[in-house]
Amino acid sequence: MGRLPTRSALTLLAAVSLILLAAQPALAARPAPVKQATVVGTGGAAASVDPIATKVAIDVLRRGGNAVDAAVAAAAALGVVEPFSCGVGGGGFMVLYSARDGRVFTLDGRETAPAAFRPDSFIDPSTRNPIPFAEGVTSGLGVGVPGTPRLWEDALARFGSIPLADALAPSIAIARGGFEVDQTFHDQVASNQARFQDFTSTRQLYLPDGSAPAVGSTFRNPDLAQVYQTLAAHGMDTFYGGDVAKAIVATVQHPPLVSGVTRTVRPGLMTAADLAAYRAISRAPTDVRYRGYEVFSMGPPSSGGSTVGEALNILEGYDLGALSRADALYLMLEASKLAFADRNQYVADPDFVDVPLHGLLSDGYAEQRRALIGPTALPVPVAPGDPSPFDQASSSTTHLTVSDRFGNVVSYTFTIEQIGGSGMVVPGHGFLLNNELTDFNFVPGSANSPAGGKRPRSSMAPTIVLKDGKPMLDLGSPGGATIITTVLQLLLERLDLGRTLPEAIATARLSQRNTATTQAEPAFFGTAEQAALEALGESFSSTPEIGAATGIEFLSAGLVMAAAEPVRRGGGSAMVVEPQT
Repeated sequence: MGRLPTRSALTLLAAVSLILLAAQPALAARPAPVKQATVVGTGGAAASVDPIATKVAIDVLRRGGNAVDAAVAAAAALGVVEPFSCGVGGGGFMVLYSARDGRVFTLDGRETAPAAFRPDSFIDPSTRNPIPFAEGVTSGLGVGVPGTPRLWEDALARFGSIPLADALAPSIAIARGGFEVDQTFHDQVASNQARFQDFTSTRQLYLPDGSAPAVGSTFRNPDLAQVYQTLAAHGMDTFYGGDVAKAIVATVQHPPLVSGVTRTVRPGLMTAADLAAYRAISRAPTDVRYRGYEVFSMGPPSSGGSTVGEALNILEGYDLGALSRADALYLMLEASKLAFADRNQYVADPDFVDVPLHGLLSDGYAEQRRALIGPTALPVPVAPGDPSPFDQASSSTTHLTVSDRFGNVVSYTFTIEQIGGSGMVVPGHGFLLNNELTDFNFVPGSANSPAGGKRPRSSMAPTIVLKDGKPMLDLGSPGGATIITTVLQLLLERLDLGRTLPEAIATARLSQRNTATTQAEPAFFGTAEQAALEALGESFSSTPEIGAATGIEFLSAGLVMAAAEPVRRGGGSAMVVEPQT
């Protein structure tokens, strides 16, 4: 990665800035920059769901930082302004292209189960049945050991050029000074009001007057500012072994319920030793050749890269660009059914199960699975295949995309699982804890069943596409299991079906995950494609929104295009360092 020669000077500057921030009794609220869904320019680019976070990334790039510096700084800002989707209480995966090395690297910051977790930890001993899913979501039991802080630390240490203190400084100011509440922030609090009001700390932060913060009001989070300031001054060990760690463990083991609340909130099993033992892991990316492009994404414990990759390999056998749009979408849905059947059977934490990744991504296996696709829709659920004969070894929620003037690229998806996570704010620390362990299968006996220290299967698919060894696309999306189908459709729309990146992001989405019906956004209904696909045996159910993608495309003559959602989640924010005039 492009590194700066003045790290010691920047460290001193960051320390001074933190002292000055601490000395200020109040800061002005951060104004929200104007949202743009698409912009073209030079010098680096960034796109996220929030204009304040995108602007933080661009400011870092303008000061000479690289893509990883900007990604960490923007991620910290998203933890302030988009706290119901991400933050230091969660985890994620980063895929990055290093121009210095000419290689793609991936970092696994997925949450882990506590050491005391067992395959039957989600089984109610009194009924011998799995606990209700809702009781796993809003509980200490569903909280995994957070990985986001270690991932930030590792990313900056290996690939960054500025100290952690410098990366966190903008977010400290935003959390202390406040920012303007938008409709999305208000709606996400309102949709969680029944949960949030049951916890003393969450109610105090997000429902101080009994209702969600009003649109246009200023929201401040001084407790989170103090956490960031502590991490900036003393490093991430203070999160995993200091007072913050003690507060996390106390929250998980003794959820801060309001007196008299009747909700069943199960305590968790996390200990201080679990936090102290957490490590982010460097893993090999998935790597699939498609139409002359090289598509890199996140491998297990994420199922994103393997499932998107298997579907692409199946589709490689068709000339999608020569087909009608309806026929191309039909093949995409059928390939997705087959890939999801295999994902559900085989993909889990590779440190605990033998994932047949080479087989799943082999051309021979894709040919075998492709042969199952016929002129009418496969009945669902489709059975998994057997990739083992092809598994011969050869020598991976919100999404953030960033590039820099050095040629480095970052694709970063991170989350606290459900909107609002576990619903529990760590008292006195201002951040929500995840409910990521609910991504395990609740029953024992499967590849993705719980175990102590195990990372639950994810669907995150941060993706970087190379053409002739150079970055061409950088994209991803939040959305649970729909992340996989969103990324798959984005790639097909852009690489096969003639859409520009902004058009690919804006088009109505479909999500087939080996289920009886395909989820579709409202704009799809009533189209000629719907009628054609139903005639082939596909069926659809409506869902308001699928994903919230961001992307960067690398154009000619050093130009880059940053693109975000024009409408979904209230519209995203794309910026470049030097806009084209």
